[in-house]
Amino acid sequence: MGNTPSKANNSQKKHPRKPAGRLRFWCFLSNQLSASMEEDSHSQSASLKEFYIPSYVLLPDSESETVPDVPRCPVLVFINSKSGGQLGGDLLVTYRSLLNKNQVFDVGEEAPDKALRRIYLNLETLKANGDAYATQIQERLRIIVAGGDGTAGWLLGVVCDLKLSHPPPIATVPLGTGNNLPFAFGWGKKNPGTDRHAVEQFLRHVMNAKEMKIDNWHILMRMRAPKEGSCDPIAPLELPHSLHAFGRVSATDELNKEGYHTFRGGFWNYFSMGMDAQVSYAFHSERKLHPEKFKNQLVNQSTYAKLGCTQGWFFASLVHPSSHNIAQLAKVKVMKKCGQWRDLEIPSSIRSIVCLNLPSFSGGLNPWGTPNTKKSQYKDFTPPYVDDGLLEVVGFRDAWHGLVLYAPSGHGTRLAQAHRICFEFHKGGADHTFMRIDGEPWKQPLPVDDDTVVVEISHHGQVNILATRDCQSKSVRDPSSSPSQHGTEDCQSDDDSSHGGEEHRKFGAAETFKIPEDIDISHIS
Repeated sequence: MGNTPSKANNSQKKHPRKPAGRLRFWCFLSNQLSASMEEDSHSQSASLKEFYIPSYVLLPDSESETVPDVPRCPVLVFINSKSGGQLGGDLLVTYRSLLNKNQVFDVGEEAPDKALRRIYLNLETLKANGDAYATQIQERLRIIVAGGDGTAGWLLGVVCDLKLSHPPPIATVPLGTGNNLPFAFGWGKKNPGTDRHAVEQFLRHVMNAKEMKIDNWHILMRMRAPKEGSCDPIAPLELPHSLHAFGRVSATDELNKEGYHTFRGGFWNYFSMGMDAQVSYAFHSERKLHPEKFKNQLVNQSTYAKLGCTQGWFFASLVHPSSHNIAQLAKVKVMKKCGQWRDLEIPSSIRSIVCLNLPSFSGGLNPWGTPNTKKSQYKDFTPPYVDDGLLEVVGFRDAWHGLVLYAPSGHGTRLAQAHRICFEFHKGGADHTFMRIDGEPWKQPLPVDDDTVVVEISHHGQVNILATRDCQSKSVRDPSSSPSQHGTEDCQSDDDSSHGGEEHRKFGAAETFKIPEDIDISHIS
């Protein structure tokens, strides 16, 4: 009995120690978590410095500043804030919060050519003043472009027009509907995340990406000036950026021919004509009229499929006149070896023709596939390389034929591989056709009283692009590719002699890029 109070007292004395012990434990845990978070934050901040460009490099006449070590992977970021519904705008906010806001651009606010003009002229000034930091920034510089295929093509065209001795390679973020360019080089075709973690992960991929050369292509379209009406390209409500490049040449241009309308442009992925371009034109027209209905990639793709149905391309032989079939519309000639043109036989049922540079079309599909060279009809064909100076020419009969591409070894009708291609439209074959370059369509009126309408595609050069290690695009420089299998003779001299002039060698994407007279463009490295 006497021991009972003592036990109670002992018990009461021990109770206060338990909360104190727990408090010390939680304090310890909190300190550990805080230290861990600070360590992670410091690590993240340190990693972001590898991409950061100080303002004095980007802005002329800016105040001098203390600069850290030269970043391993300095980047310029160009974002189409209107791409991907709200994703473009969200991505813009995230990049500007992580990097110097002066190295992140909204292409709707400042055109890429103007931004790059300012930055490269400033870099050249700094280099002339002996700034070694600016020199290393320029040597390591990489570009990120976030948008659809049209936006990516715009950036590629601008960089190509600069004619730099060391042009920066470009990584593409898939924010469009098809996203053929990003998919071809391993960046995916689904719209990405826009949060901090997703952006930091993408930046790390850019740092580790490999550089590849890809071919680019020049288009020349010439027709006699019509007696009545206009033959200017008709875009869906407003001119897309691909058609900004595809502009009428000036009267002083060497390509200009009196009495004719001459247009020129360029592409990196594909040029197509026929039913696929018509469906794309309808899609773009609908999106321009009702942008509120096109807020995400899945809705866009389903709308695209519905338009293919409503326009009758699943029953093309019953709905569409044969005069719009490619063979009835135009005569096609191809050149694989220098100076040797040959007529290309187009099956009468082909309603769409695609001239393909990359193995990614219509949302990542590969219309060419890998030909079995043991078969006699494919003995002169090679796999599709992105830097072999050849376009793969593929035909489709209707939408059902296009669905074959979803099969493991599916492909379109392989027609040719060519270094140059020429379309000569038949007199009175049709009053218009639909064309598309790199996802951007237009309706092309054709003179009905003349047979001099010509569209010619020729090899233009190469540009640097960034790719992941496991991308599906293949280079002739890969050790696994056989030198005897690919490529064609260098017809660059033939191209230059047939067209000539500096204007041919530019896409026109950077119309505002004017180097001051006191700076030689050839010295900008």
